[in-house]
Amino acid sequence: MNNVRVLCVENHQEYLDALKYMLETAGYEVVSATTGSQGLSMLMKQAIQGVLLEYDLPDATGSAVRAEMKRIKPEVPVLLFAGVGSQTPFLLRFFDSYLRNSVRPNWAVQDLDT
Repeated sequence: MNNVRVLCVENHQEYLDALKYMLETAGYEVVSATTGSQGLSMLMKQAIQGVLLEYDLPDATGSAVRAEMKRIKPEVPVLLFAGVGSQTPFLLRFFDSYLRNSVRPNWAVQDLDT
């Protein structure tokens, strides 16, 4: 995907490296952070189209960071996850599909009753 930048927030370097590799292999530009504070700062300073956010961070819970991210940029999807494991490839396929299909024509989201 050309110029689609995702933010990956994960505090375990080996997991972060694996996630970055998988996302870059799928064609994304990846920026990373290891704390919620760093993630929030990057979201404010850079053009980010999606966020993968670890739930258990050293400085905050992922749900608190997600709420702040959605307040700052409500249009950016933020997907919480709990560590890297056997479900990670499915999670990344879901995230990829969502980002690739997030732009929908206006008629697709209008109320069909009107």
